[in-house]
Amino acid sequence: MKFQVLFVCFFCLYGYSFGLPVDVNGDPVYSQPEQIHISATGDVTEMIITWVTFAANVDSIVEYGLADEALSLKASGAATKFTDGGSEHRVMYIHRVKLTGLKPATSYDYHCGSMLGWSSVIRFKTLPAGTDWSPRLCLYGDLGNANAMSLGYIQEELTRDDFDAILHVGDFAYNMATDNARVGDAFMNQIVPIASVRPYMTCPGNHEYAYNFSNYRNRFSMPGDSEGLFYSWNIGPMHIISISTEIYFDFLKDGVRLLDHQYDWLVNDLEKATSAESRKAQPWILVMGHRPMYCSDNDGDDCTKENSVVRVGVTTSHLYPLESLLYKYGVDLLVWAHEHNYERLYPIYNQKVLNGSKDAPFTNPGAPVHVITGSGGCSERHDPFKKDPAYFTAFRSLDYGYTRMTVYNSTHLYMDQVSVDQAGKVIDEMWLIKEKHGPYNYI
Repeated sequence: MKFQVLFVCFFCLYGYSFGLPVDVNGDPVYSQPEQIHISATGDVTEMIITWVTFAANVDSIVEYGLADEALSLKASGAATKFTDGGSEHRVMYIHRVKLTGLKPATSYDYHCGSMLGWSSVIRFKTLPAGTDWSPRLCLYGDLGNANAMSLGYIQEELTRDDFDAILHVGDFAYNMATDNARVGDAFMNQIVPIASVRPYMTCPGNHEYAYNFSNYRNRFSMPGDSEGLFYSWNIGPMHIISISTEIYFDFLKDGVRLLDHQYDWLVNDLEKATSAESRKAQPWILVMGHRPMYCSDNDGDDCTKENSVVRVGVTTSHLYPLESLLYKYGVDLLVWAHEHNYERLYPIYNQKVLNGSKDAPFTNPGAPVHVITGSGGCSERHDPFKKDPAYFTAFRSLDYGYTRMTVYNSTHLYMDQVSVDQAGKVIDEMWLIKEKHGPYNYI
């Protein structure tokens, strides 16, 4: 018995030297891949596969092949060490592998990991090439691992191949840093059924704030070099821009450096996106950020204020204003979350509704259309509306749910809102029709 006890103690202390990694976090799995998700790069022949292990010195490998064929192809990447800022300073390793040379509009099977542990085999589908196709997007924000009301419905839609990509408009897990990032781990595992099969594209929200947004910046793999704080990519006939609205509220602590950097980047990206060549290829421009400019909520948030910081800019000098910039470049659609509800606005600029016409407000509108889709479901539940809708409100609902979008062609875009409370019923829909895309003051 004494020998057995001594052997067990020796094994616990020195197991790693026998090729069995010891988990310094006290978690049950070390080398086994988990939290698997994929993201687009903007090149339809590429896909980034991201996952987590809790052991160091584990290879980053993806074996893959055409659907229902052998996993005969192999790609390698690298892992980065991430130390959470909580009291336990838990360590995890974020693995990233970029697949290249993929065929557009093609299903692939893959698994990720190493010889110390593989994931199950998962199937994803690459995006079609070119611009002459109709992307289908799922959009929502404020989804937690508790009360994640919309998740099952989205999973069900993906079994029918209903979406080409998912846009998560900020606020994850509630919160990813909670319990020394274990809540983040649980959430990232919870979304694997949807995030591992379609590009899961994100932007930061206020609930990612802890430790300088470190959980968000490390866990996701978005295009560009800003650690997912701001970036853009193309999908069919649409150019999608993701920005951080949080830097409008943290600039006093962090200075204006990041705010200035994002704004300069945004101006440059819009210049490129609105060139004659680019706008012909991607006539639709969508901007997504977490905090809205307008809302009819009764909670005192920034969007309830006459001079919303996100809308008019910071300080009394109104530096780095977003609304005037996006209007100037003719952005078509602005998607927000943060408010735990759904609200679709009439076309609006500078607090003035600019409908296309009385009978067809969303046909050739005179300003961008705003949609708030923060009803994915989280532990904080709903945010209340004011009793009466605002003058700019086209439709609003407190039902849990998510938004669907199909960009049919260069002139027609369709959106609807699915209510989870009403068992998947479509409670709102909109056709946005634009015969011409460009700066509104020139239309």
